[in-house]
Amino acid sequence: MLSDVTLRLDCSAQSIAIAATLLRNGGLVAMPTETVYGLAANALDASAVGSIFAAKGRPHWDPLIVHIASTAMLNKVAAEISATAQLLADAFWPGPLTMLLPRAEGIGDSVTAGRALVGVRWPQHPVAQTLILAAELPLAAPSANRFGHISPSTAAHVLHDLDGRIDAVLDGGPTGIGVESTVLDPNTTPITIYRQGAVSAADVERVTGVPVQLFQPEPNRSPQSLPSPGVGIRHYAPRTPLRLVESRSELLEEIAAASQPVAVLRPQDWAIPTDPPQVSWGAWDDTAQLAHGLYAALRELDRIGSSLILAPLPDARAGDDLRSAVRDRLLKAAMPAEDDRQS
Repeated sequence: MLSDVTLRLDCSAQSIAIAATLLRNGGLVAMPTETVYGLAANALDASAVGSIFAAKGRPHWDPLIVHIASTAMLNKVAAEISATAQLLADAFWPGPLTMLLPRAEGIGDSVTAGRALVGVRWPQHPVAQTLILAAELPLAAPSANRFGHISPSTAAHVLHDLDGRIDAVLDGGPTGIGVESTVLDPNTTPITIYRQGAVSAADVERVTGVPVQLFQPEPNRSPQSLPSPGVGIRHYAPRTPLRLVESRSELLEEIAAASQPVAVLRPQDWAIPTDPPQVSWGAWDDTAQLAHGLYAALRELDRIGSSLILAPLPDARAGDDLRSAVRDRLLKAAMPAEDDRQS
């Protein structure tokens, strides 16, 4: 970090120039993307990359995703682009897709945690694209939060976790999608999806003609050996313990039986008693609303200070990978802290 004060910048050309200079000088800048806010540093500078881990409290075995905004940058990050990877890039970049590609010589072990593959994404958000191009650097950028905590979907969320730990945040307002990118390896057969997001398995199979599988970690596998960002055990978690329910009736039963103060993540079309504090989420059948509002709602519930958060777990629906992504994030957030091998 270049100073002990975090600048909150607008997204004007002057602010982008300030942020780009910070990045070229080895600093840390949080930037909006279409998924969540990312904490960016020069991916070609090992010291700057190390600052990401220090600011987040992130273990060094957890690899980072590199963000690009041109084909020239892609060639600096990836040593090889297979035909399948190119098909996916043509279809989904810029956008919420991260591909694991053979890393180029300039990408160090600090970025990939010693792995041969590097996660690469070309974000769609105009501020992220403008910043990357202004810095003239590929940017390593995990989510801009303390490790394991709820991902940030606003600049205020970033500052709540990282104020005084990073140089600046570009305030681009709330993010659009609200959950992290799809992560996949395009060079396996079937193609392996490691983290579900807005780009679905059906989309990938349609574009490539290659079957797709969802990664299933081996039981008791150490987190240090996990192959990709986004496949850890406990993550996206509020400080308050989180309990998941499968239906409105189960939620009502949990509220009635509660022996401790609870707060409720409530779908906006579910009627429940007004007694427990609650945060309205989104329409239960509107997956885009649920994804967009998830992290902001969990952060608001955390601020209430109850002993327990009750939240409904969206049902898995065939072909709705974004809903599965929301489900995945809640399942990881609800893991008991004592089972967290990443903390």
